[in-house]
Amino acid sequence: MAYDRENSNFIRNIIIDDLESKKHDSIITRFPPEPNGYLHIGHAKSICLNFGLAREFGGRVNMRFDDTNPVKEDVEYIESIKNDVRWLGFDWNELHFASDYFDEMYSRAVLLIKKGLAYVDDLTAEEMKEYRGTLTEPGKDSPYRNRTVEENLDLFERMKNGEFEDGAKVLRAKIDMASPNINLRDPAIYRISHSTHHNTGDKWCIYPMYTFAHPLEDAIEGITHSICTVEFEAQRPFYDWVVKECEMPKVPRQIEFARLNMTNTVMSKRKLKLLVDNGITDGWDDPRMPTVSGLRRRGYTPEAIRNFCAEIGVSKADSVVDSQMLDFFLREDLQPKSPLAMAVINPLKLVITNYPEGESEEIEIENHAKNEEMGKRMVSFSGTLYVERDDFMEVPAKKYHRLYPGNEVRLKGGYYVKCNDIIKDENGEVTEIHCTYDPATKSGSGFEGRKVKATIHWVDANNCRPAEFRLYEPLILDNDPENEGKHFLDQINENSLIIKNGFVEKTGTEGIKPGERLQFIRNGFFCLDTKYSRQDNLVFNRIVPLKSSFKIAK
Repeated sequence: MAYDRENSNFIRNIIIDDLESKKHDSIITRFPPEPNGYLHIGHAKSICLNFGLAREFGGRVNMRFDDTNPVKEDVEYIESIKNDVRWLGFDWNELHFASDYFDEMYSRAVLLIKKGLAYVDDLTAEEMKEYRGTLTEPGKDSPYRNRTVEENLDLFERMKNGEFEDGAKVLRAKIDMASPNINLRDPAIYRISHSTHHNTGDKWCIYPMYTFAHPLEDAIEGITHSICTVEFEAQRPFYDWVVKECEMPKVPRQIEFARLNMTNTVMSKRKLKLLVDNGITDGWDDPRMPTVSGLRRRGYTPEAIRNFCAEIGVSKADSVVDSQMLDFFLREDLQPKSPLAMAVINPLKLVITNYPEGESEEIEIENHAKNEEMGKRMVSFSGTLYVERDDFMEVPAKKYHRLYPGNEVRLKGGYYVKCNDIIKDENGEVTEIHCTYDPATKSGSGFEGRKVKATIHWVDANNCRPAEFRLYEPLILDNDPENEGKHFLDQINENSLIIKNGFVEKTGTEGIKPGERLQFIRNGFFCLDTKYSRQDNLVFNRIVPLKSSFKIAK
């Protein structure tokens, strides 16, 4: 079979070479998250890559939870990760846990001890760090490095049996304390932790280190291409050492690519957890968070995220992607399929003084500006409306064409109205604007040569629904939040969430369900919040404003 190498990337080309050379009949990839937090947009890139390659080349992909640290892991995280992967549009062939292989990992560690390639060490964590050396100075041997095989087997068995306290001993690989690669200076491969595991309960009180467990998991499952982010490149020699010296029948290949870095956010589960624990955000699914669940709650679409991940591509070189790039693909996806509705976020009452008192009518308005197949709807109209406060200025600025005393505008789908008077409160704030309307100008008819330079939206004050609008800005002010010694928690944008209380039309929001999206005319794309919204208390998250200066180069 001839494979298309156009617009390819280095990982895809490696797979093509392996298939064409018959090194593999088919490929098996995996997505191996640690269940110690929620997935974020960086994980979405890895999901799209691993699942996408398997799908493209007719291979298989495993979902595997690297659950080797029960202290930080939770079933809540496991379920959220499953939901996120499926929401993004992918499913796995097999589901595994690192803990499924604890027995085999233990036997492989025993094999290393018998080969003289692992030993039990009594050094403390601080002492191990001191003995490890630096990038320019070699490490030095632990005084326990030359224990006999018999002694190490006995101590390791006693570690397993729970005879020692946490941190009292570790099992270390015996490689080379003078290696220029610090990762090969006798890394720890097992530690003591008297912790209950979500999957194995209290069966174990020793747990494998991630860097030891991961290559074994890949080899056990027959993974052909173990794709990970570039920070694991320095770990690859140890990855290969583990597979070889543990005498695994199948040999996976680790390939590294640059992780996703984006402006105005953080890409670390540890840092994201700090935002949650410190109450800065409303949980992991806060719409300001870069987590997949946060993006979903805000109203992002899986199609937009997949298109974004495809556009940024795969490379070895680190780079920082402008967060507006994701918003670009979001608008591209939302624009053709989001129905229109009218909402007034910062309301100002408009009274049509010559409109028949106590009467109302229905105005026909399209459900989409460019898609006639989405049809039209009838919207209630009366002599008392709400308009956006920004659509009125008592003293207009230059080139301001909306409402001001003496000016005429068109109401969306309705009439021409002219501002004649204003009402103010005791603080001098405008509370009402009084207008007159021309009955002959309904829905664009009867202009008689008159032209207006602005059309504004509205809702019927006598027939609308109150709503809360949550307007979001980037959570982090600085594009490089920890540059020059700054801590990212000191760069939190105090205006990342602004809450407004306004009104929405009844017709365009009738029957809307949590998670559904609308385009509110001139205000942006919005999603009915899945956490706080009820039919008697509508809460809308602004997904993204309508326009941006950001463009994708073609």
